[in-house]
Amino acid sequence: MSKFVLKYSTNGVWYGIFSNLDAKGVKHGISSRLGGKSAHPFASLNLGLHTGDDAEAVWHNRQAFCQALQLPVEKTITAEQVHGDVVQVVTDQDAGKGIRHYHESIRGTDALITNVKNLPLMLFFADCVPVLIFDPVNRAIGISHAGWKGTVAKITQKTVLSMQQHYNTNPSDCIIGIGPSIGPCCYEVDETVINKLKTNFSNWESLVIPNGSRWQLNLWEANRQQLREIGVQDTNITISGVCTADNTALFFSHRAEAGRTGRIGAVISLSDN
Repeated sequence: MSKFVLKYSTNGVWYGIFSNLDAKGVKHGISSRLGGKSAHPFASLNLGLHTGDDAEAVWHNRQAFCQALQLPVEKTITAEQVHGDVVQVVTDQDAGKGIRHYHESIRGTDALITNVKNLPLMLFFADCVPVLIFDPVNRAIGISHAGWKGTVAKITQKTVLSMQQHYNTNPSDCIIGIGPSIGPCCYEVDETVINKLKTNFSNWESLVIPNGSRWQLNLWEANRQQLREIGVQDTNITISGVCTADNTALFFSHRAEAGRTGRIGAVISLSDN
C-alpha cells in the first residue's frame, strides 16, 4: 500500500517521502522542521527566505536539505509563490533561480514543470498543500503549491494539463504525492472561501463539514478530486494525511503559529535512470 514515511539523514535532517514515487526511482522529499540552523520562531530547518529569518541560516538549511536527498542545490529552482494558478515550464536555463536569493525566484508562479534531468524543483509551505507529480512514460515532473486559493483555482489539475500540453503526459499515467498540510480537522473557513469553492466544484459539499456559520475544508480531497476529473487514477495518488497544524513539533504551521513561523520545502527531480 502506498504511504508517506519519514526518514532521517546522517546530516541531521528529517524528511518525508512517498513510497509510490520512491518505487519509481524519483528523487523527492518533503522537509520537516528538524535538522537546521534557524533560531526561534523559525527553528530549525526553515527553508523560506521570505519569512524574516536570517538569510544565511536559510541558505545553510537549503543546502542541508538538498544534501540529505543527494540533490544539486546549485541547480535547484524555486518560485515566488503568490497563491495563483500560473504553471511555469523550466529548463536548464533556469537552473538555480531563487535558491540563494528570493528576488531571483521565478516570479508570480505557484507550479513548476520540467522534463530535464537533475533539475530539482522546490516550493515552500506552512499549511498549504504540496503536490508532487511524476509522468513515468514521458519522464516529466511537476510540483504545485495549493493553498485554498490555488486549490479552488485547480492549480494541481492545471499542472498536470500543462504537462500534457508540453510533454504529452497522459493523466492516467501520473504518480502523485499530496504532502503534509493543514487538514480538515483544523482548517476552518468562512463564506468567502465557500463561495469560491462553489464556483469550481459542483460537489463542493463533499469537501466540507459544516461547523455553525463556518466550515471545515478538506484541501487534500479537493486536490484529489480535481486530479480524478482529468483521469488520474485513485490508485496512483498518495495522500500523506499529516496535518501541519496538528503536528507543529514536526512541521511549520502558519495558522497554528499565528503567522510567525518558517516554511517546509517540497522538492522533486528527475534522475538519470
